[in-house]
This record gives sequence, structure tokens and C-alpha cells, in this order.
Amino acid sequence: MNNKGHVLVTGGAGYIGSELTAELLRCGHRVTVLDSLLYGGESLLGFFHHPNFHFARTDVTEPGALRAALRRDWLTPEVVVHLAAIVGFPACQAIGRQAAWKHNVEATKLIFDQAVRMGLGRFIFASTYSNYGLAPNGTPVTEASPLTPQSLYAETKIAAEEFLLAQKDATCAPLIFRLATLYGISPRPRFDLLVNQFVLDAYSKRELIIYQRGYSRSFIHVRDVVRGFIASMEAPENKVRGQIYNLGSQAGNYTKDEIVGLVIKRLPETVVTYKDLTFGGDMRDIAVSFEKINRQLGFQAELTVEDGIRELIHVLRTGLIRNPQDERYRNAQFIVQ
Repeated sequence: MNNKGHVLVTGGAGYIGSELTAELLRCGHRVTVLDSLLYGGESLLGFFHHPNFHFARTDVTEPGALRAALRRDWLTPEVVVHLAAIVGFPACQAIGRQAAWKHNVEATKLIFDQAVRMGLGRFIFASTYSNYGLAPNGTPVTEASPLTPQSLYAETKIAAEEFLLAQKDATCAPLIFRLATLYGISPRPRFDLLVNQFVLDAYSKRELIIYQRGYSRSFIHVRDVVRGFIASMEAPENKVRGQIYNLGSQAGNYTKDEIVGLVIKRLPETVVTYKDLTFGGDMRDIAVSFEKINRQLGFQAELTVEDGIRELIHVLRTGLIRNPQDERYRNAQFIVQ
């Protein structure tokens, strides 16, 4: 796809979507953003007068939402990046199975079907490494590893993946990214993500209360996720059609204690308390292999967790976010640490 191509982003006002929109515009693309503004739209205000930016407030669960949102004087998009979803196990639990399925599975089918009918070339889908669940033998999971979802959120993402993989021969080529846990600052900040919340709590409370000690997870900066998406837009079709890629960094595999250590390195006055808690939720304990995306797309993450911690502390110290505790910066009000 050439640099002046048109990209449609569902959920473009969100944590990933707003950062992706900024980078696509910087690269010279036209960008149409569809978003219901569940978490507000302030993240898009900086793009409002950009000649290559178009926004439509749209509910992607409504039939025909994609076509109705497009500008008639622009060419049809070549790519749709489907980010619109109820993201995270607490948010899915809060709205219930039926609503979570409607937003995360049925809406994916609707948007993909519209993309096919309109002649779009690629469909990039944001999934999650939560789909792997637990890896008891400690071996890093690959794209071929069994899926053992531990949450409603993962169940919905697996169902959407299964639908898209069954469409791999459609005129619109589907691509699935299983994202590691994100961190870092974007135009729509989130402080219900593990690294981001740890930094906020350590900075504002001088305290960290940690549950599920010792669990391993994988982390990636939101800007590196955006780089991965753009790399897939520029890759040959045979590298993306019907493919699944873990999107993250080998260096981003950490235990929770190691993340705590990195936070304390920057905020040494922090007091850490460990508590036991058993709950029915997202019990990931895995390391992830990113060999496939390195080999097939030549993707390498550029930012580290330490980079993210430094930028988060800088944003908090300078007061760029006036009230980081505000509910607008959380997809759900509860996170188990």
C-alpha cells in the first residue's frame, strides 16, 4: 500500500487507535476513524482540522455502520484496522456475556462483511495473548500453542479469530495480532494497565499492593504496537493473509516481581505489600515467543518497559494529565495487580 493510502480505524479514539491515527497522519495517509466515544473523544481533537482526517461517531454493532461513516469524496479505504471492542476481562465481566459477545464477536463479523462488500484489501484485527491462558510447562507460547482462555474477554477474542480464519480466502485478507500487555502514554491514556497503574500508584501513593506474585506476562509499548500494525500494511499480502502474529518483544517477557523492581528503581521510596487473592478472572502466567513476527515481518520492538516507566513518571511529574485517577482513564474500575 502506498504512503497516501486510506486507512479506516474502528475504535480510533481509544488507547491504541488514537496513537495509530497520529502516526498514520504523520506518514501521509488519509484516516477515517469510527468510534462510539464510550471513553470520550478528546484524544482526537488534535487531528480535527487535519485535511486527511475524518471522524464519524458510529456504533460498529449497527449494520451498515462502515459505509455510512465514509466521506463520499474520498476513495474507499484499502485497509480497516478493527480495534473497537470491550477490552479487558473486568470490562467484559461488567457488561455481561451477551453484551460482550455483541461488541467483540458479532461486531467483528459485521465490519468484516462490510469490508468485503466494499472491496477493502486488508482487515487487521486486534486480539490478545490472553487467549493462551496458562502455560504450565514454562515454554514460551507460539501462534500454534493451544488456547486455554481464562476469561470472558479471551473467549470473545477467540470466537472472533475463528470467524476471521474461516474467511482467509475472502477478497479482504484477514490478519490477527495477539497483543502483549500494553504500557506507555498515548493521546487517550489508560491507567488500568499493569505497568501504567504500578507507576501511578507508586508515584501518587508511594505504595504498591501486589496480588498474584510471581506470575509472568509479556509487555509491549503502545507505540511499538502501532509500528507493528503499519508494518503489516506495508508487507506483501502473502505475509498477512490468514496469519496470526504475536505482537510484542522477547525482551518484554517479565515476571510481576521484575516489573515491580523496575518501578522501584525509579521510585525507590515506594513501599511494596504482597497479598494473596483468588478470583475468577484473567489468570495469565506465560512467556510469549515473537520469533514469527521477527522472521516474517522483520518487526522488532524499539521501546522497553524502562522507557515506558520513565515517560509515565515524566507525564505525572509535569502535570500533563491533571487527574490521572479519573475514571476516563480506565476501561474498568477494578484491576487485580
